[in-house]
Amino acid sequence: MNVVVCVKQIPDPAAPPALDAGTKNLVRDGKLILDDSDAYGVEMALQLADAAGGGEVTLVSMAPNGEVSGLRTALAMGAAKAILISDPALAGTDALGTAKVLAAAIKRAEPDLILAATESSDGYTGTTPVQIAEILGLPSVTFAKKVEVTGDSVKVERQTEAGYDEVECPLPAVVTVTAGVVEPRYPSFKGIMAAKSKPVENLTVADLGIDAGQVGAPGARQEITDVVPAEARAAGELVVDEGEGYLRVIDFLEQLKVL
Repeated sequence: MNVVVCVKQIPDPAAPPALDAGTKNLVRDGKLILDDSDAYGVEMALQLADAAGGGEVTLVSMAPNGEVSGLRTALAMGAAKAILISDPALAGTDALGTAKVLAAAIKRAEPDLILAATESSDGYTGTTPVQIAEILGLPSVTFAKKVEVTGDSVKVERQTEAGYDEVECPLPAVVTVTAGVVEPRYPSFKGIMAAKSKPVENLTVADLGIDAGQVGAPGARQEITDVVPAEARAAGELVVDEGEGYLRVIDFLEQLKVL
């Protein structure tokens, strides 16, 4: 079984974020790391390939400046190879443009299954995986907390607010996984050393046959106009209970329309 995992390389969340003064976009220069949420997809892919008795896991990512640090982490976990799309023309690309680029790269890998996180830690749109599925004309299942491949179909326990739904669809398909689907392994020293020699195919927009006008800032359908700090949390109201404090609680709950 051949599985593609969409992974995102992001600025280290532990470091103070920097925004471009003109575009207000997140600055992505320098070393990027593997998004923690994508480690679950990589681990799930590795387990599915093992359970199938063969196959390989291919990573697909889009990042500036030919950055591969995050990819090397996923390769050290056990992925066989990676496809990186890096092109100055991609600066400012929105979620749909990203989906077009990743979908074109995924086609080259001809996978049986495509896995992705439900959303990235630095974007939180949650739309890119399903857009990829639509572009490729494939079924998609989101919020998977369990994934099992049987023959030519994939069975998923899809997490909901009330529990989970049991969903089955034919392969190939796009599945987004939650953080509880598996426990990602830590790369071993042997895996880290092996990752240095694993192939990473570097592609540009032209290599994928995509019109540069469909991606980057020119092709974006959204624009960040301003970024402001979140309001500081206000101090709560202190109520001295002299026997009628419960009335204040009732009034408060009525204001929230809980009662």
